[in-house]
Amino acid sequence: MKKHIVCLGDSNTHGYCAESDGCADRVLARFNEEERWTCLLQKALGEDYLVIEEGLSGRTTVFDDPLYEHLSALDYIWPCLKSHEPVSLLIIMLGTNDVKERFSANAHAVGLGMRRLVQKAQTTDCWGPGGKANILIVAPPIIREEIVHSRVAEEMGRGVAEKSAGVPAKLRAVASQCGCHFLDSNELGCLFNTVDFMHLTREGHAVLAACLAKQIPGFLQ
Repeated sequence: MKKHIVCLGDSNTHGYCAESDGCADRVLARFNEEERWTCLLQKALGEDYLVIEEGLSGRTTVFDDPLYEHLSALDYIWPCLKSHEPVSLLIIMLGTNDVKERFSANAHAVGLGMRRLVQKAQTTDCWGPGGKANILIVAPPIIREEIVHSRVAEEMGRGVAEKSAGVPAKLRAVASQCGCHFLDSNELGCLFNTVDFMHLTREGHAVLAACLAKQIPGFLQ
């Protein structure tokens, strides 16, 4: 059986394209299978791996959105992992939506949310031989201050850039505490768009995929 890699994330995993001319399928506002980091990762890793896309725009770690249903990853993690067992590696890239003003969560609370999510994943009976959980936490792009002048300013609310800036350090600490691998997308040279200042560009998807492709084989030894 191939090694199953589950990629659990939000719009940056689903492949949302904020720039009208930034992706091949402009009308769909989503990067296609030749552009998304998950699909590029599949190509780079080859036939011995199965990269599974589990991206949902608006998804949070543990916070229930009062405006939209079923966006908490905590509610979804168990059926997700059980659906794709045996899981060789779970990649979690979440935290961007957690800092929305309506959740009233600072970076510390986002870290606690990630820790709770990771702990639930670790105790889910879905892992391969030996049953040991194997999780990579990827810190998402830091939201830039220019977002206050963007079209998503009201949706995200006040203070999101400041809170977002503190998230990578909190997620790094969670990874250390919980025995997870860690990667900070902000340190890879990924490009983020200048439309909403928080989503990967086509080039950003490619850079993230290339970096993951180099590191993942080492996580599965």
